[in-house]
Amino acid sequence: MKKIVITGGAGFIGSHVAEASCRLETQPEVVVFDNLRSGKQANLDRLSRYPNLSFHRGSVENLPELEAVCQGADCIFHLAAMVSVNESLERPLECVDLNVRGTLNVISAARKQAVPRIVFSSSCAVYGDEPEQPKIETHRPAPLTPYGVTKLDGEFYLEMALREYGIATTSLRYFNVFGPHQDPRSQYAAAVPIFLERARRGEALTIFGDGKQTRDFIYVEDVAAANLWVAQRPELTGIYNVATGHTVTILELATMIRDLTGSKSPIEHAPPRSGDIRDSWSDPGKLFGTGFRPQHTLETGLKTLTS
Repeated sequence: MKKIVITGGAGFIGSHVAEASCRLETQPEVVVFDNLRSGKQANLDRLSRYPNLSFHRGSVENLPELEAVCQGADCIFHLAAMVSVNESLERPLECVDLNVRGTLNVISAARKQAVPRIVFSSSCAVYGDEPEQPKIETHRPAPLTPYGVTKLDGEFYLEMALREYGIATTSLRYFNVFGPHQDPRSQYAAAVPIFLERARRGEALTIFGDGKQTRDFIYVEDVAAANLWVAQRPELTGIYNVATGHTVTILELATMIRDLTGSKSPIEHAPPRSGDIRDSWSDPGKLFGTGFRPQHTLETGLKTLTS
């Protein structure tokens, strides 16, 4: 690949995809396209050492800008989105505009500029709270929130682009991603960075619900590697779970973080949050069958963050 465009490349996951792209032996031109709505300038600053990376500030809702950036690209990693489940419940129309219209614009830009490859960041939220476990790609989707619905919409549009326009498209359903540079101070931050920050301060670790809900955590560098893995294999189209295949309860996670940090933080419980899924356990066998394997476990990833 000679040129890669990453929408949402200033975000937590997107910036790791950008860094992994910059490190490719071919040294492609890597263009981050982000309006910094939820992305961070700090994520771009830490990538400034890569001479093959550039930043274009813009929104996927602006089709002419997007088309211009995608000229000559070999692949688009599409991560730009409203990324918070809670925010999508508060602002569903905005979520649809950004997540659905934005994805359609990416497809339109790829068509106009003859970009042969799109890798879409989807989510395990498309599965909803159906009781059948572990989740496999052929399960009936049942999203509970606008975020999950719009990610499912994106998958259908990507499949349409493959079928009707001949663009090699892949949708990656991320499970619970964690790792360096994840913002614990955001109103919509995930459990791992919040627990880590509070444990270091000796503050209470608050669990919403009884703590027995399960999650499949995957290290962000493995997510970035999965993006590049499928991008370089255009025959890998369709939908793939991106996860480890191992689960942990939120209570176990809190206890593990407290132990690794040597913290005395108490663990407290609060009422469950609207839209939260009870159990999220993946079968990543489809992706593993292509030869890909994560290089980190939850424990090794947490040890890296706490060392």
